[in-house]
Amino acid sequence: MKYVVVSGGVISGIGKGVLASSTGMLFKTLGYKVTSIKIDPYMNIDAGTMSPLEHGECFVLDDGGETDLDLGNYERYLNVTLTKDHNITTGKIYSHVIAKERKGDYLGKTVQIVPHLTNAIQEWIERVSRIPVDDTGLEPDICIIELGGTVGDIESAPFVEALRQFQFRVGKENFSLIHVSLVPLIHGEQKTKPTQAAVKDLRSLGLTPDMIACRCATQLEESTINKIAMFCHVGNDQVVNVHDVNSTYHIPLLLLEQKMMDYLSTRLRLSDIKLTNEDKHRGSILLSKWKNMTGNFDESMETVKIALVGKYTHLQDSYLSVIKALEHSSMQCKRILQILWVEASDLEPETQESHKTKFHEAWNKVSTADGILVPGGFGLRGTEGMILACKWARENKVPFLGVCLGLQVATIEFARNVIGIKDGISGEFFPDVEESKQVVVYMPEIDKHNMGGTMRLGLRPTYFQDGTEASTIKKLYGSKDSVSERHRHRYEINPNLIKDLEENGLVFVGRDETGNRCEIFELKNHPYFVGTQYHPEYTSKVLVPSRPFLGLVAASAGILQEVLEGEFEFQGKDEQEAQF
Repeated sequence: MKYVVVSGGVISGIGKGVLASSTGMLFKTLGYKVTSIKIDPYMNIDAGTMSPLEHGECFVLDDGGETDLDLGNYERYLNVTLTKDHNITTGKIYSHVIAKERKGDYLGKTVQIVPHLTNAIQEWIERVSRIPVDDTGLEPDICIIELGGTVGDIESAPFVEALRQFQFRVGKENFSLIHVSLVPLIHGEQKTKPTQAAVKDLRSLGLTPDMIACRCATQLEESTINKIAMFCHVGNDQVVNVHDVNSTYHIPLLLLEQKMMDYLSTRLRLSDIKLTNEDKHRGSILLSKWKNMTGNFDESMETVKIALVGKYTHLQDSYLSVIKALEHSSMQCKRILQILWVEASDLEPETQESHKTKFHEAWNKVSTADGILVPGGFGLRGTEGMILACKWARENKVPFLGVCLGLQVATIEFARNVIGIKDGISGEFFPDVEESKQVVVYMPEIDKHNMGGTMRLGLRPTYFQDGTEASTIKKLYGSKDSVSERHRHRYEINPNLIKDLEENGLVFVGRDETGNRCEIFELKNHPYFVGTQYHPEYTSKVLVPSRPFLGLVAASAGILQEVLEGEFEFQGKDEQEAQF
C-alpha cells in the first residue's frame, strides 16, 4: 500500500480536497486502484449535526455515514464508494480509544495521546485503506489521506504526530507528503514568505514535504519557483504550480502537464505494483474521457440558467454536491451553467414590505430562469418562498426539480392550490396541527429525541410503479425497474393523501419496497416537473451525471429528448476508435 498525504498551510479552505482528488484521479489514469481518507480535527463524531452555514454541506455515504463534504469530492473524481470509516474525526478517534480503555484493553496502562491515540490513528488508517472501494472489488494500491485544517493548529497536533510516526511504520518508499500552500499576490508581486513559514512549521513537527503545491491566482514566475525550492529544501520539479484555471476539473490536467505523476511514480516506486494490460487500458480511457469532458466545458457556447431556491445560499458550500451535479450535467449537455442564487425567504410577501429591492431581484431571477431547483434543508424559515417558486414552475411550465425538502414543499403547494387543502403544511414546521392538514408527516420509525445519526440515512432502493413506462424520470434512469439512491430525511409525504394527489396529476412513480412511502413524483402534462425524496446529487460523478439533475438541465436547455436518445455522452478517443 502506498500512502500520499495532503496537508495545508497558511489558511484553511485552500483547496486541499480538490488537490487530493485530482492526484488520486491521475493515479487512476495510470491504472492503479485508489482510495481516500479524510481526517477532520473537530470533536464532533460526524458532520450530521453541524450547521451547513458553518461547515458547508453534510455529505451522505451508501452506509448512511454523514461526513465532511470532501468525501464527496473523492467519490466524484475517483468514481469510488467510500464508508463512514473513511472520515476520521477527533470525536471518533477519542471515542474509540475511550471505549477500549473502559473495556480494559490497555491492561492497566495510563492511556495517553502518545502512544495510545496516535497508534489508534495509524491502525485506523491501515485498516480502512485496505477496504475495496471500486467495482473491481480488490484492495486499493494507493491511499490518499487529506489532513483537514491548517498545520500548526492545536486541534490537528495528534494527527500530525501520528502521521510523523506513520512514515516510519510503512517505510519511506510507501509514504509521500504533498503540502498545499498559498502564494498571495500583493500589488502584483508573488509573495513566498507565507509558504516558507508554513513549510518551516511542518518540518519542525517532523514532516518533510516531497512536493509543495502552490495556490496562486496567476501562474508562478520562474523566480518564485526558485525561491520556494531554495528556502523550502526541495527541487524545482517538486514545486507544483496550481494557478487559477477555467474550472476545478482542469486541475488534474494542470498537474499532469507539470509531470507530477513522473515524480510521484519514482518517489513511491510504483513500478513495484504490477499492472495488467486491462488496468492500463482502463486508465487510458479514463484520461481520454476526462480530456473530452474538459473540452466540452471549454467549447460550450450556449448558457443554461438554473435558479437555485434555497435557505443556506449565504454559504454556497452548503449545496456543494448540488452545484457539482448541475456542473456534471451541464458539461454533458455542452452548456455553460449559470446558477441564479435565490434566498427563499426573499420571495415571500413579507420581504416585499421590508426589502423591496431584494424581493424584486429574487423574483426576477426565478421568472427569467430556464429551470428551477429547490434543494434539501431543515426548518420553517424560507419554506413559503420555496412553495411560491414551486407554484411558479408548475403554472408556467418551467422545468423543475425538487430534492428532499424540495419534493415536500412542491407537494404542499400542489395540495394547497390544486386539491384544495388550503392550510396544508408539514408536520416538521407545525407538529401540533391536525393530521388532515399535514401534507408531510414524521416517519413513524424515526427517533424524535436524539439528533445525531437518527434519520433515514444511506443507500436504499426505489421501485418504479406499474404503468410508468412513459415516465421521463424512469427513461432517464435507463427504464430500470428500480434505482438505489442515498437518503437523509425524517419526514415523508402523508400516505393518506396519495390517492387525491395522483388523481389530480401529481403521480408518485417511485416508491419504497412497501409501496407506501413515496420517493419520486412526476407531474403530468409538464415539460419536466420531478421531485425526489432522496438526494440524487450524492451519487453524481464527473463523468456520470445524476439522472434527475441531467433531466433538469437538459429540459432547461431544450434538449431533453436528445439526451433521452443518448446523443450527449462523454466519449474518449479509444472508445470512438473502437466503434469504427
